[in-house]
Order: sequence, then C-alpha cells, then structure tokens
Amino acid sequence: MDDDEDFVGDLFGTVEEETVLAPEPTTEIYRRSCEHSQPNALTIRLVGSHPLWAHHLWNASKVFARLFDDAPELVRDKYVLELGAGGALPSLMAAVNGAAKVVVTDYPDKELIDNIQYNVNANHMPNTISVQGYVWGTSTCALKNELPKDQTTFDVIILSDLVFNHSQHHAMLRTCRELLTPGTGRVYVFYTHHRPHLAHRDRDFFTIAKRPYTPDLDPNDRENIGYGFEVDHFIQEKMHVMFEDDPGDVEVRSTVHGWQMWIPRP
Repeated sequence: MDDDEDFVGDLFGTVEEETVLAPEPTTEIYRRSCEHSQPNALTIRLVGSHPLWAHHLWNASKVFARLFDDAPELVRDKYVLELGAGGALPSLMAAVNGAAKVVVTDYPDKELIDNIQYNVNANHMPNTISVQGYVWGTSTCALKNELPKDQTTFDVIILSDLVFNHSQHHAMLRTCRELLTPGTGRVYVFYTHHRPHLAHRDRDFFTIAKRPYTPDLDPNDRENIGYGFEVDHFIQEKMHVMFEDDPGDVEVRSTVHGWQMWIPRP
C-alpha cells in the first residue's frame, strides 16, 4: 500500500502521452456465514485499478457484512447511507437484511458509480437500494431527496476503511453530522491501520468527532472545530493481512477495528 498521507491520487492530472491499458476488473465472492441465508453469496466486482483504492475488497467491508448478518436488527427497517462504498458489500448486506432504504455513494467518477450499479444489478438487489455520486462535505440535498418526505436524516451511516484519508476527516464528519438522526442514529466506522506508523493519524478522526459541536466556528479552523459525537470502540477482529509485503507490524495491519458514533439528544 502506498505510504502517501492520502490516497486520492490525481484524478484531474495531465494525460500521459503513452496509453497504458487499465487492468481488467476483478471479482470476489463473499459467502454468508449462514448457509441457509438467501442469497447465500454475493458476487462483488471491483474496478481493475483506481486512485481511490476501490479495486480492493477491504477486510473492514467483510466484517461489516458479517455484523449485519449476525445482528440484522442494526439495519432492518432503517434508512442506511454508505460513504466511499467501493464495491459496496456493506450496503448490499444491509439491503438483503431488510433495510427500508439503502443509499450507496462514492466519488462521482463514472467508473466507480457504474461498477456499484453493476453490483446492485448483478446481485438482484431489492428496489430499496439506490446509487449516487457524492463528494464528502458537500451539499447533502440529493441524499436527503432519497428519504421519505417526513424524514431528513439516516438511521445508519457506514464508513468502511475510509479513515486513512486523513485530509478528509472533517469532510466526512460534516456529512455525518448533518445526515445522522440524533439519539438513535449510528455511524459505524470500521478500518485497519494499514500503515502502523500513522495509526495516530487514523485515530485523530475520533478525536475530532468528539470535540464539542461548533457550527458557528470558521470551517477552516481545523484545529478547533468539532462535531459533538459520542464514540465507542466495540469490535476488534483479526483478519488475513491485505498487503503482505508492506512494512509494519503484521498484527496491527491485519486487525479490523469497529467504532460506533452517535449524536446525544439535547
């Protein structure tokens, strides 16, 4: 895995003179823990390569999938939003476990969005799931339009292996704060410290989230602005390490951490 501070790449960089053929898409099959579940497996197509790292089925997404199977009440009859979905396995699992509505989002790049829609269609998802392009921290109007007229917030927001995007912590938290139902709503944040020497930067996400909510503060005051979440580290699961040749402690790089965040009622 690249050791840059963030992994967004240069989506709008100059075009290389030499044409380089993009890798073909790959496919992974996720088999559900209960063999009697229907469908008993989901086929996830991943883009061949992408600067936003959507060409991996991250360990965090598999832990999400098992959680929603083991505790379907977390999503059943609820309104669910996923940010930075990649292959969208957590969203698909929310849908098959009875979510009232699932809105799957990723960066509004045609390749990414078309691939998510392919996975929705190929796995014969219910019509309660929709796909949108969305840039973290920007207007949420189009996302709110997916909700019933009497509702303006989501019950569940999924962030699967996103906190390594350190420069985007505030953008993600702005969106979560605006769209999460206070009190009962939950943001589920699952991730691995893929670069152990930057684990403290990953955890900064929760430090910023816990700061007192400061809606009147200059949004550029990143050292002081906060979002008023309560946080709880409730899952820790060992998986097979994803990037075997990378530096750093293998135990750290193979562990998925799961946090839940909520907005206290006034």
